[in-house]
This record gives sequence, C-alpha cells and structure tokens, in this order.
Amino acid sequence: MLNVFDVVPSNFFNLLSSQSNGSVYSECLQIIYQTYEHEISYRISRRQIQDALAIHLMENHIVIDVSDEMDGSSSGEEHAQATAYAMASAVLRRFASPEVGWLVDEIDDTTYTHNIVMTEQGIALAEFLNHLMKPERVEFSGYIFDIYNRLNNDEQWKDNPYVNALSAVFKSARDLSKSLKQLSTFIRDIIERMVKEKSLESLTENILEYCNGDFIKEYARLNTQQNIHIYRKAIIRQLSQIQEDEKVYQQLVETCVRETGMYKTQAEDHVDERLRLTRKFLKDDYDRIMSEIRHKINVYLQVAVGRARFLRNRDPNVRGYVEQSLKYLVEGTDKIGLKDELPEDMADLFTMDRYEYIDTGSLKYPGKRRLIRRPAALASAFISKEEIEAAARKQKEAAFNPYSKETMRKYVLREMNGAKRISSDELPLDNKSELLAGLSAVAYGCENGFEVKRLEGYYESNHMLLRRFELIDRNKG
Repeated sequence: MLNVFDVVPSNFFNLLSSQSNGSVYSECLQIIYQTYEHEISYRISRRQIQDALAIHLMENHIVIDVSDEMDGSSSGEEHAQATAYAMASAVLRRFASPEVGWLVDEIDDTTYTHNIVMTEQGIALAEFLNHLMKPERVEFSGYIFDIYNRLNNDEQWKDNPYVNALSAVFKSARDLSKSLKQLSTFIRDIIERMVKEKSLESLTENILEYCNGDFIKEYARLNTQQNIHIYRKAIIRQLSQIQEDEKVYQQLVETCVRETGMYKTQAEDHVDERLRLTRKFLKDDYDRIMSEIRHKINVYLQVAVGRARFLRNRDPNVRGYVEQSLKYLVEGTDKIGLKDELPEDMADLFTMDRYEYIDTGSLKYPGKRRLIRRPAALASAFISKEEIEAAARKQKEAAFNPYSKETMRKYVLREMNGAKRISSDELPLDNKSELLAGLSAVAYGCENGFEVKRLEGYYESNHMLLRRFELIDRNKG
C-alpha cells in the first residue's frame, strides 16, 4: 500500500506543527494560493507573490524572526517595509526548500526572472486548509441531477461509456454518499454541543446555526421540494438497462479494458461491481442514510426543547429566550416539512406550560355600565295599513322558495294529473326554471312519497345532458 510519506518531502507537514509560527505559515500558504486564483496557471513571478505576502504581514502586524536578513541600517517606515519584504522572502525560501516542497522557485530561461510555482502537493494542502476553515456548500441534489442527465443523454457517452458514463456516475454517487455522511455527522456535533449549553442565549445561537445552516436547506431539497425519488427510480432503471443491453455492456467492457489495461474478465467484474454498488447506494443505502439524518433531526428537536425547559426551570425570568428558541425550531421544521413526520409521542413536544389553575391575572373584570343621565326619545313615524301590507308582501316574496320540498310535491302531483307515474319525457324541461324544478322534484322525490326510477338513455336541456328518469307515486296502488 502506498504511503503518503513516500510521496511528500520529509518536512512537508512540519511547518504547520510549529508552535510559534504554525498559524502564520498556514495563512501565508493560503495567501499564495489565493494569488493564483485569477491566473491561467500556478506560475507567477516571485515579486508578485512577495508583494502579496509582505502586505499581509504588515497589515496584520505579523513578525517572523529573520534577523539574519536585516543589515540594521534602515529605520522607521522604511525599516518596517524592508522587514516585511525580508520576512516574505524568508517564507518563500522555506516553502520552496526541498525538505518542505510546497513551492518551486524557477528561473525563466528567456527573461531570467524568478517564478514561483505551486507543487501539486502544495495545492492539495492549501485546498485542504481552506476547506477546514470554510467548508464549501455542497448541492446534494446536484449529484442526482448530474447522474440522471448524463445517463439520459447517451449521445454524450456512447463513444466511451466507461469514462463518460459509468466512471462519472460512480464518482457522483460516491461523492453524494460522502456528503450525506458528513451531513449526518454535523448534526451529531450540534447535538453534542447543545447538551453542554449553559444559558438560553447560547442555546438560541445554537438553534440559529442549525436553522440557518446550508445543510438544512439541502436536506429540504432532497426530502420534499424536488421529488428526488422520481429521479432515483429512473436512474436505477437506466443502469439496469445498460447492464441488460448486450451491445452497450460489451462496449462498456471494451472501453474499460482500453482505459485501465485490465484483462476482459477483470474488466467485466470491475464494471459489474461499479454498477452494483451504484444501484445499491441509490436504492437502499440512500434511504438508510436519509432515515438516520431524519432520526437525528428528531433527536435534535427533543434535546433542544428539553434543554430549554431545564434552563427555564433554573431561571424563571428568561421566558422570552425560551419562546425565541422554540420559534426558530418551529420555523426550521416547517422549512423541511418535518412537523408532519414527527412521531405521535412527539406531538406535544412544543407544549411549554400547563395551565392547571386560575389566578387574578387570568380574570377579566366586567366594565361598568354607562348611566343614562338624560332621558332620550326616538322620533315617531306613522305607517299606514297599505304600507304594512306592502312590506309584508315583500317579506313573503323574499322568503318564498320556488323549489322547496312541499312546493315540489304539489308540482309533481299537478303534472301527474291523477296518474300513478310520470317520466322526464312528460315534464316541461325547456328552460332553466323548468329544469331546476325537475331536478328538485327528483331530489325530494323519496321524502315526498315518490319512487325515483332511472331509465335508459339521456335527454338534453339547457345545454346539459341528463339521465332519463321516472317518478312513481307510492301512495297509489
């Protein structure tokens, strides 16, 4: 097995472990790495790198012991500037020494200028340090979409399915698996820190970190917002089709042999293993990881509320912090749709107070009536008999329901004209009022003593197609 110390120089990590200047060297390496950000390669003139380091050292008042670089003749601002450049020069020499190997100091054969080149190991170390200090936000759903789009467009990978399809898909699935595991671990760290919180102020900050964190937004996208399960099923189906299609599978094996130098039997085992592991992750492992994350979120909620109750009971004057803590918890669970998935035993999770008594603060005293100190009289008006009868008629007209139960009974009996039954073909259904009367007669038919019988066929009335029917009077033998 390859050992990392067989690849990097002997003192590759020693500068970072220095008790006096370890943090300074780490900052300098990141400054150098950032200087290359807008360049076309990791090769820049030594003067440009030295200027960037000197500015950083002067602005942050950083001092590194490089007394052997100074002649002691300068003073004041010139001395400080010279010292900063001397320290920057010493840092570059240390980084470019064969024992450290973060940089390489080259001389251009044409211009005879010094260039600083970052080694491959130096770039990897700088990226690692940057990731530790400020982890990049990972778009979990992007891995799924990349796999789906890649497999769904065979024009992109048909010439080399091993490199452009299988290897790329396997890498995306593996990266998604690692990212989800890191997400699960991050939640665990939050829970462990929460148990140690000693005040509701710090507890609220912890909850804010949880609710405003990028990972909770990514979990929401995977869990509820973008129907990821639909893409997973399609991806699993596409991978199975690739393995079952003899022509595509053989091309996959042939390109694997060409790219890796394996024998055909080894390539077949290699291809089968990658297909199997990718399907296994998307079909089974993905659900288990998401279930574990959901469980840890539930644990987080329980610990947060329990800790808030404990701190509240210890200090009765911090109710506002408890309410603020619960507010952020509720908002966080709403974002990811978790409140609907909480177990039954967590239904009363957010119940903080139990009202078991009534005190004077809970009572509302009735207000005093205002006394009438002066008699008040209303102006009287005379209403004639005709006006009273007209108002009564208007009230009756307003209260009249032309399709009431009793009205419909009389309507059907009138249309039957003494017969026992009547069909929809015999009822007048030409206009809207007649159509409503017919439908109301059917609706109240059973209550009015009629049997409603459906007939074959339909009739059209008022641009509506309705089933034919028959009303039979049950009171007639």
